[in-house]
Amino acid sequence: MEQLELARQFEEHRPYLRRLAYSTLGSLTDADDVVQEAWLRLQRWHATKSDGDRIDNLRAWLSTVTGRLALDQLGSARARREQYVGEWLPEPEITSWDEPAERAGQSEEVTTALLVVMESLSPSERTAFVLQDVFGMTGPEVAEVVGRTPAAVRQLTSRARKHVTAGTPRFPANRDEHRKVVSAFAQAWQSGNVAGLLELLDDQVVLTADGGGKVSAVRKPVHGAEAVARMFIAWHDLDRGGWGRTVMVNGRAGYFVFDGVDPGVISFTIDAGRITAVSIVRNPDKLHDIPLDEGPEWYL
Repeated sequence: MEQLELARQFEEHRPYLRRLAYSTLGSLTDADDVVQEAWLRLQRWHATKSDGDRIDNLRAWLSTVTGRLALDQLGSARARREQYVGEWLPEPEITSWDEPAERAGQSEEVTTALLVVMESLSPSERTAFVLQDVFGMTGPEVAEVVGRTPAAVRQLTSRARKHVTAGTPRFPANRDEHRKVVSAFAQAWQSGNVAGLLELLDDQVVLTADGGGKVSAVRKPVHGAEAVARMFIAWHDLDRGGWGRTVMVNGRAGYFVFDGVDPGVISFTIDAGRITAVSIVRNPDKLHDIPLDEGPEWYL
């Protein structure tokens, strides 16, 4: 019975632990591996504990274990990404608009824009920032995870905050504003309206695509509103039975699209009402949680 109770308590914490690991790693697949390993370590602790041993705060204990595991995994993941074909983008977390608000909002603090900019951080900086600024762990708790002193953790998080501030929107849209811009972009795209797209794109917008070498995708980032708009119009003009629908991508409106050959997920970064970055994930290894039971919302 005690083992069953331990499993029940762990399952209560699983969504939180998955989000913590995902925020650190940018990969749902790796996050699930980390969370499963945390469960195995809890089982091993339980099997070998003495009669007087106890965990006073299971959430804190699991957070520390998960944070350490994610930090270790992040180091090996960085090595794998050096061999990655083309641009690497975070694995998108997809939810439908009609899902419960509490689930759809789980990734509100880990938007695509934040995950992308955190790629520029060192593993220790990223872990310290995620644990302290996103999940509210204290300096001493973070120090235990990253193996540094509290003073060193303060330096890590300070450097990380500067990078994040410089790389994320100064005037980010709230969820409703974001959806309005994304909806307007969809309308302009499906009608082939170049002028409409240009009105929504920042002059310095950057489009990045991740095909992982497994499906077609632009290998290098595309810069500038004109170039990005023309790329979407060319995609529209292929006329291969493409379609799309609006989904939640890391807590913000984006698209699930099918171009007649391969699926993909598109997310947007919006600053001061204009799109400053477009991220397109087409690597099939990163498209696990797509709600495929819903049909097209619009056609290209």
